Amino acid sequence: MKLLSLIKELFILSVATLIIAIAVYFFQVPNHVSISSISGFSIVLIKFIPFSMAQITMFLNTVLLVIGFFTCGSEFGYKTIYTSILLPVFLGIFEKLFPNVPSPTGDAFLDVVCYTFIVSIGLAILFNRNASSGGLDIVAKILNKYLRIELGKALSVSGMCIALSSFLAYDTKTVILSVLGTYLNGIVLDHFIFDQNLKRRVCIVSPKKDEIREFILNDLHSGATIYKAIGAYHLEEREEIITIVDKHEFQKLMSFIDTIDPQAFITVYQVSNIQYRSKALPERKFN
Repeated sequence: MKLLSLIKELFILSVATLIIAIAVYFFQVPNHVSISSISGFSIVLIKFIPFSMAQITMFLNTVLLVIGFFTCGSEFGYKTIYTSILLPVFLGIFEKLFPNVPSPTGDAFLDVVCYTFIVSIGLAILFNRNASSGGLDIVAKILNKYLRIELGKALSVSGMCIALSSFLAYDTKTVILSVLGTYLNGIVLDHFIFDQNLKRRVCIVSPKKDEIREFILNDLHSGATIYKAIGAYHLEEREEIITIVDKHEFQKLMSFIDTIDPQAFITVYQVSNIQYRSKALPERKFN
């Protein structure tokens, strides 16, 4: 079963990466626009370096993976390594099969719009599988860790730098399209991807607190904090369970509570950032 799960996971990652490669090669490359990606930066570099876009993308992704391992540690698992290598492989295949590919729509702006929405589908699949396409995602995580810049903003900043770099190789129209495409790409990513990955802080008051605590710990494999709370109406002391969960854990938790205590008092808040000690490390002792 583990082998089948791994094969299924790699298949999904491969399909998502293929979608991204299609967006890059057929909608981005014909217009030479460099939109917030390492592939976009490669489009600029091919004007100065005698290598193909696939070769440059492979080299840059490898360098960023090494930097990511040294700066961010185990966050970059096999999924990111797999997709980072697979993307330039797909691009190399397209370069061999479809050399000098023309614009699919005949309009540069329409190509940019199509690229943005197609690449967002692939990225959404990867993010929902706890993976990424490497490249600028690694740069964004490094900026997030050391400069405390939100992931969406970090990706937009690094992407805008790449868009402006097209000024070194192409005309003003291409630069403007690159900047507009990067801005549009950031809006789509923020709305459809990063907003979906926000955590939720769930506060629960229920007489079934023991069952809820056990479900959080043993079924969701998450943590929780229990506070003493006093109701203002009767001044009765109760216990409030507070936990932070992702989108899928939140759905499971709400379904469980609806089953055992539909009348539970629940408040939910969005959490944009969390800093905590990894569960893989020895338990921290408080004096």
